[in-house]
Amino acid sequence: MSAGGASDGQHGGEGPRPVRRVGLGGVMFDDVNLEEAVAGLDRAIAGGIRGYVVTMNVDFVVRFRQDAAFRVACERAALRVADGMPIIWGTRLLGRPLRARVAGADLVPALCRLAAGRGHTVFFLGGKPGVADMAARRLEARFPGLRVAGTYSPPDRFEPEGAAAEAAVHVVNEARPALLFVALGSPKQELWVHRHWDRLDTTVALCVGAALDFAAGTQVRAPGWMQRAGLEWLWRLALEPERLWKRYLVRDAAFVGIFLTEWWRERIKTPGR
Repeated sequence: MSAGGASDGQHGGEGPRPVRRVGLGGVMFDDVNLEEAVAGLDRAIAGGIRGYVVTMNVDFVVRFRQDAAFRVACERAALRVADGMPIIWGTRLLGRPLRARVAGADLVPALCRLAAGRGHTVFFLGGKPGVADMAARRLEARFPGLRVAGTYSPPDRFEPEGAAAEAAVHVVNEARPALLFVALGSPKQELWVHRHWDRLDTTVALCVGAALDFAAGTQVRAPGWMQRAGLEWLWRLALEPERLWKRYLVRDAAFVGIFLTEWWRERIKTPGR
Protein backbone atom coordinates (compact mmCIF):
# COMPACT_ATOMS: atom_id res chain seq x y z
CA MET A 1 0.00 0.00 0.00
CA SER A 2 1.06 3.54 -0.57
CA ALA A 3 0.07 6.51 1.54
CA GLY A 4 -0.97 8.70 -1.37
CA GLY A 5 -1.31 9.09 -5.10
CA ALA A 6 -4.08 8.31 -7.51
CA SER A 7 -5.22 4.80 -8.26
CA ASP A 8 -6.15 3.33 -11.63
CA GLY A 9 -9.41 2.21 -10.03
CA GLN A 10 -11.26 2.11 -6.76
CA HIS A 11 -10.97 -0.59 -4.16
CA GLY A 12 -14.15 -2.09 -2.81
CA GLY A 13 -12.57 -2.45 0.65
CA GLU A 14 -11.25 0.14 3.02
CA GLY A 15 -7.69 1.27 3.58
CA PRO A 16 -5.01 3.32 1.82
CA ARG A 17 -5.00 3.14 -1.98
CA PRO A 18 -1.90 2.10 -3.86
CA VAL A 19 -0.53 4.40 -6.54
CA ARG A 20 -0.92 1.97 -9.45
CA ARG A 21 -2.98 -1.10 -10.27
CA VAL A 22 -2.51 -3.61 -13.09
CA GLY A 23 -5.15 -5.84 -14.66
CA LEU A 24 -4.81 -9.48 -15.69
CA GLY A 25 -7.67 -11.90 -16.27
CA GLY A 26 -10.15 -9.45 -14.80
CA VAL A 27 -8.20 -9.10 -11.55
CA MET A 28 -6.82 -5.67 -10.64
CA PHE A 29 -3.52 -6.27 -8.84
CA ASP A 30 -1.87 -3.66 -6.65
CA ASP A 31 1.59 -2.85 -7.96
CA VAL A 32 3.61 -3.00 -4.74
CA ASN A 33 6.69 -4.88 -3.63
CA LEU A 34 7.04 -6.60 -0.26
CA GLU A 35 8.53 -3.59 1.51
CA GLU A 36 5.81 -1.26 0.21
CA ALA A 37 3.06 -3.67 1.21
CA VAL A 38 4.44 -3.95 4.75
CA ALA A 39 4.88 -0.18 5.06
CA GLY A 40 1.33 0.43 3.86
CA LEU A 41 -0.11 -2.07 6.32
CA ASP A 42 1.95 -0.49 9.09
CA ARG A 43 0.35 2.87 8.29
CA ALA A 44 -3.10 1.30 8.16
CA ILE A 45 -2.70 -0.25 11.63
CA ALA A 46 -1.27 2.96 13.08
CA GLY A 47 -4.20 4.93 11.66
CA GLY A 48 -6.84 2.36 12.60
CA ILE A 49 -7.76 1.94 8.93
CA ARG A 50 -9.38 -1.46 8.54
CA GLY A 51 -8.95 -3.71 5.53
CA TYR A 52 -8.07 -7.23 4.46
CA VAL A 53 -5.44 -8.54 2.06
CA VAL A 54 -5.57 -11.35 -0.49
CA THR A 55 -2.44 -12.92 -1.99
CA MET A 56 -3.50 -14.09 -5.44
CA ASN A 57 -1.82 -16.78 -7.52
CA VAL A 58 -2.75 -18.42 -10.84
CA ASP A 59 -5.43 -20.54 -9.18
CA PHE A 60 -7.04 -17.37 -7.84
CA VAL A 61 -7.21 -15.81 -11.31
CA VAL A 62 -8.97 -18.91 -12.68
CA ARG A 63 -11.37 -19.11 -9.73
CA PHE A 64 -12.01 -15.35 -9.89
CA ARG A 65 -13.61 -15.80 -13.30
CA GLN A 66 -15.63 -18.89 -12.35
CA ASP A 67 -16.91 -18.20 -8.82
CA ALA A 68 -19.02 -15.07 -8.26
CA ALA A 69 -18.85 -15.20 -4.44
CA PHE A 70 -15.07 -15.56 -4.52
CA ARG A 71 -14.80 -12.71 -7.04
CA VAL A 72 -16.75 -10.38 -4.74
CA ALA A 73 -14.61 -11.38 -1.74
CA CYS A 74 -11.42 -10.53 -3.66
CA GLU A 75 -12.82 -7.30 -5.07
CA ARG A 76 -13.66 -6.13 -1.55
CA ALA A 77 -10.07 -6.59 -0.38
CA ALA A 78 -8.14 -3.43 0.46
CA LEU A 79 -5.00 -4.92 -1.08
CA ARG A 80 -4.59 -7.58 -3.79
CA VAL A 81 -1.03 -8.71 -4.45
CA ALA A 82 0.37 -11.14 -7.01
CA ASP A 83 1.64 -14.33 -5.38
CA GLY A 84 2.90 -16.13 -8.46
CA MET A 85 5.62 -15.59 -11.05
CA PRO A 86 3.33 -16.52 -14.00
CA ILE A 87 1.22 -13.49 -13.11
CA ILE A 88 4.30 -11.26 -13.09
CA TRP A 89 5.47 -12.68 -16.44
CA GLY A 90 1.99 -12.33 -17.91
CA THR A 91 1.75 -8.64 -17.06
CA ARG A 92 5.20 -8.08 -18.56
CA LEU A 93 4.20 -9.74 -21.83
CA LEU A 94 1.05 -7.61 -21.91
CA GLY A 95 3.18 -4.48 -21.59
CA ARG A 96 1.88 -3.41 -18.18
CA PRO A 97 4.29 -5.12 -15.78
CA LEU A 98 3.81 -5.66 -12.10
CA ARG A 99 7.14 -4.92 -10.43
CA ALA A 100 7.32 -7.76 -7.93
CA ARG A 101 5.79 -10.91 -6.56
CA VAL A 102 4.48 -10.57 -3.00
CA ALA A 103 4.05 -14.03 -1.51
CA GLY A 104 1.99 -14.77 1.57
CA ALA A 105 4.89 -16.89 2.81
CA ASP A 106 7.06 -13.74 2.76
CA LEU A 107 4.42 -11.41 4.18
CA VAL A 108 3.94 -13.43 7.36
CA PRO A 109 7.51 -13.17 8.69
CA ALA A 110 7.92 -9.62 7.38
CA LEU A 111 4.79 -8.47 9.22
CA CYS A 112 5.73 -10.39 12.36
CA ARG A 113 9.07 -8.58 12.35
CA LEU A 114 7.18 -5.30 12.03
CA ALA A 115 4.70 -6.26 14.74
CA ALA A 116 7.48 -7.18 17.16
CA GLY A 117 9.05 -3.76 16.69
CA ARG A 118 5.81 -1.79 16.82
CA GLY A 119 4.06 -3.74 19.56
CA HIS A 120 1.18 -4.82 17.31
CA THR A 121 -0.63 -7.95 18.48
CA VAL A 122 -1.06 -10.88 16.06
CA PHE A 123 -3.43 -13.85 15.82
CA PHE A 124 -2.89 -17.06 13.84
CA LEU A 125 -6.03 -18.76 12.55
CA GLY A 126 -6.03 -21.98 10.56
CA GLY A 127 -3.91 -24.98 9.73
CA LYS A 128 -4.25 -28.50 11.00
CA PRO A 129 -4.40 -29.02 14.80
CA GLY A 130 -1.22 -27.69 16.38
CA VAL A 131 0.07 -25.85 13.31
CA ALA A 132 -1.01 -22.37 14.44
CA ASP A 133 0.53 -22.94 17.88
CA MET A 134 3.77 -24.18 16.37
CA ALA A 135 3.93 -21.24 13.95
CA ALA A 136 3.38 -18.83 16.84
CA ARG A 137 6.18 -20.37 18.94
CA ARG A 138 8.66 -20.35 16.08
CA LEU A 139 7.85 -16.78 15.10
CA GLU A 140 8.06 -15.63 18.73
CA ALA A 141 11.52 -17.18 18.92
CA ARG A 142 12.55 -15.61 15.63
CA PHE A 143 11.19 -12.14 16.47
CA PRO A 144 11.67 -11.38 20.19
CA GLY A 145 8.95 -9.12 21.50
CA LEU A 146 6.26 -10.50 19.17
CA ARG A 147 2.93 -10.35 21.02
CA VAL A 148 0.73 -13.31 20.04
CA ALA A 149 -2.86 -12.54 21.04
CA GLY A 150 -3.98 -16.08 20.28
CA THR A 151 -4.13 -19.05 17.94
CA TYR A 152 -6.98 -21.21 16.72
CA SER A 153 -7.21 -24.24 14.45
CA PRO A 154 -10.83 -24.80 13.30
CA PRO A 155 -12.18 -28.34 12.96
CA ASP A 156 -11.89 -30.31 9.73
CA ARG A 157 -14.40 -29.59 6.96
CA PHE A 158 -14.54 -25.94 8.00
CA GLU A 159 -17.00 -23.83 6.01
CA PRO A 160 -17.23 -20.02 5.75
CA GLU A 161 -20.73 -20.08 7.28
CA GLY A 162 -22.11 -22.09 10.19
CA ALA A 163 -21.21 -22.95 13.77
CA ALA A 164 -17.47 -23.43 13.14
CA ALA A 165 -17.28 -20.11 11.29
CA GLU A 166 -19.03 -18.35 14.17
CA ALA A 167 -16.68 -19.98 16.69
CA ALA A 168 -13.70 -18.64 14.73
CA VAL A 169 -15.18 -15.13 14.77
CA HIS A 170 -15.72 -15.41 18.53
CA VAL A 171 -12.15 -16.45 19.40
CA VAL A 172 -10.67 -13.71 17.20
CA ASN A 173 -12.92 -11.06 18.73
CA GLU A 174 -12.00 -12.12 22.25
CA ALA A 175 -8.32 -11.54 21.39
CA ARG A 176 -8.84 -8.29 19.38
CA PRO A 177 -5.56 -8.54 17.44
CA ALA A 178 -4.16 -5.77 15.30
CA LEU A 179 -3.05 -8.34 12.70
CA LEU A 180 -4.99 -11.49 11.85
CA PHE A 181 -3.34 -14.18 9.71
CA VAL A 182 -5.96 -16.49 8.16
CA ALA A 183 -4.78 -19.83 6.75
CA LEU A 184 -7.97 -21.77 6.01
CA GLY A 185 -7.16 -22.59 2.40
CA SER A 186 -8.65 -20.88 -0.63
CA PRO A 187 -11.46 -20.06 -1.28
CA LYS A 188 -12.66 -20.68 2.29
CA GLN A 189 -10.33 -18.15 3.89
CA GLU A 190 -11.31 -15.31 1.54
CA LEU A 191 -15.03 -16.13 1.81
CA TRP A 192 -14.87 -16.34 5.63
CA VAL A 193 -13.04 -13.03 6.01
CA HIS A 194 -15.35 -11.26 3.56
CA ARG A 195 -18.60 -12.58 5.00
CA HIS A 196 -17.66 -11.79 8.60
CA TRP A 197 -15.50 -8.71 8.06
CA ASP A 198 -17.95 -6.21 9.55
CA ARG A 199 -18.00 -8.24 12.79
CA LEU A 200 -14.30 -9.10 13.09
CA ASP A 201 -12.51 -7.07 15.75
CA THR A 202 -9.17 -6.69 14.02
CA THR A 203 -7.57 -3.91 12.01
CA VAL A 204 -5.85 -5.88 9.23
CA ALA A 205 -6.48 -9.47 8.14
CA LEU A 206 -4.34 -11.37 5.65
CA CYS A 207 -5.41 -14.50 3.76
CA VAL A 208 -2.14 -16.43 3.60
CA GLY A 209 -2.91 -20.06 2.71
CA ALA A 210 0.01 -22.41 3.36
CA ALA A 211 2.16 -19.66 4.91
CA LEU A 212 1.41 -20.89 8.45
CA ASP A 213 2.62 -24.37 7.51
CA PHE A 214 5.87 -22.86 6.27
CA ALA A 215 6.20 -20.75 9.43
CA ALA A 216 5.51 -23.81 11.60
CA GLY A 217 7.99 -25.94 9.68
CA THR A 218 5.38 -28.58 8.84
CA GLN A 219 5.94 -27.88 5.15
CA VAL A 220 9.22 -26.96 3.45
CA ARG A 221 9.13 -24.16 0.94
CA ALA A 222 10.67 -24.62 -2.50
CA PRO A 223 14.33 -23.59 -2.95
CA GLY A 224 14.88 -19.98 -3.97
CA TRP A 225 15.82 -20.84 -7.54
CA MET A 226 12.51 -22.69 -8.02
CA GLN A 227 10.59 -19.73 -6.61
CA ARG A 228 12.34 -17.34 -8.99
CA ALA A 229 11.79 -19.72 -11.94
CA GLY A 230 8.06 -19.95 -11.22
CA LEU A 231 8.33 -23.64 -10.29
CA GLU A 232 7.15 -23.48 -6.69
CA TRP A 233 3.92 -25.18 -7.82
CA LEU A 234 5.95 -28.17 -9.06
CA TRP A 235 7.69 -28.48 -5.69
CA ARG A 236 4.36 -28.46 -3.86
CA LEU A 237 2.85 -30.91 -6.35
CA ALA A 238 5.74 -33.32 -5.72
CA LEU A 239 5.15 -33.09 -1.97
CA GLU A 240 1.34 -33.43 -2.09
CA PRO A 241 0.40 -35.03 -5.42
CA GLU A 242 -2.93 -36.53 -4.31
CA ARG A 243 -4.23 -33.23 -2.96
CA LEU A 244 -2.85 -30.84 -5.57
CA TRP A 245 -2.70 -32.65 -8.95
CA LYS A 246 -6.20 -31.65 -10.04
CA ARG A 247 -5.67 -28.01 -9.07
CA TYR A 248 -2.31 -27.58 -10.80
CA LEU A 249 -2.69 -29.88 -13.81
CA VAL A 250 -6.38 -29.47 -14.63
CA ARG A 251 -8.03 -26.34 -13.21
CA ASP A 252 -5.03 -24.00 -13.41
CA ALA A 253 -4.37 -24.94 -17.05
CA ALA A 254 -7.21 -22.52 -17.84
CA PHE A 255 -4.85 -19.66 -16.97
CA VAL A 256 -3.03 -20.21 -20.27
CA GLY A 257 -6.23 -19.59 -22.20
CA ILE A 258 -7.07 -16.56 -20.08
CA PHE A 259 -3.66 -15.02 -20.75
CA LEU A 260 -3.63 -15.84 -24.49
CA THR A 261 -7.09 -14.32 -24.96
CA GLU A 262 -5.96 -11.11 -23.27
CA TRP A 263 -2.68 -11.07 -25.19
CA TRP A 264 -4.51 -11.45 -28.50
CA ARG A 265 -6.88 -8.60 -27.65
CA GLU A 266 -3.88 -6.40 -26.91
CA ARG A 267 -2.32 -7.36 -30.26
CA ILE A 268 -5.48 -6.41 -32.12
CA LYS A 269 -5.79 -3.14 -30.20
CA THR A 270 -2.12 -2.25 -30.75
CA PRO A 271 -0.96 -3.70 -34.13
CA GLY A 272 2.77 -4.27 -34.51
CA ARG A 273 3.33 -4.54 -30.79
